[in-house]
Amino acid sequence: MKEGPDIAQIGSLIGDPARANMLTALMGGKALTATELAAAGGITLQTASTHLAKLEAGGLLAQRKQGRHRYFALADDAVGKLLESIMGFAAGRGHLRHQPGPKEPALRKARICYDHLAGDYGVRMLDSLIASGAIDAIGDGLVVTEKGEDRFKCIGIDLHGLKSSRRPLCRSCLDWSERRAHLAGSLGKALLSNFFDKGWARRTAESRSVIFSPEGERQFLQLFPAD
Repeated sequence: MKEGPDIAQIGSLIGDPARANMLTALMGGKALTATELAAAGGITLQTASTHLAKLEAGGLLAQRKQGRHRYFALADDAVGKLLESIMGFAAGRGHLRHQPGPKEPALRKARICYDHLAGDYGVRMLDSLIASGAIDAIGDGLVVTEKGEDRFKCIGIDLHGLKSSRRPLCRSCLDWSERRAHLAGSLGKALLSNFFDKGWARRTAESRSVIFSPEGERQFLQLFPAD
């Protein structure tokens, strides 16, 4: 018997096409019903229930009950990070699924990646923060500078509260469409929530696309200018 973590079990859970599609649907950060996940996986509700039970037993999903309904979500941030890494690795090796349609340009421009901003705008935001000196890129890590602390305070981000969390403050996440890094971690989540709270952007009902209003887009591009 081999010793150590059983990566084969996790790989088999994620590797099934239907389960992979359901997990990807949950990368939007919303809890979904079994019916919604069955549609995302392109399978029947009965088959989806079997898959969901396996994913939950494997520690990838968590469910909660609300009235007569059951909702499923990624178990925690670690699962989101794992899926992000796999998606970035697959994109970097050219393993892409091409589904042309009107949603694709919007997804590439700005989308939710578990709980933070990804796509062209996500990459632009991190590039701008690094260029302005708000964030230092040290190797593969990201560190908020003193200048950055002042800047985020002006934006309305409570860094003190974020630092007290067990979750990393900021980390880079390989963007599958841009093939470059965007900002993840509790800071990435806080920034996206800030954009929603200010009315700059909204999420769409049936997609991971993030849609900026004309004024929100103007404010965003001004706040994060391209280098």
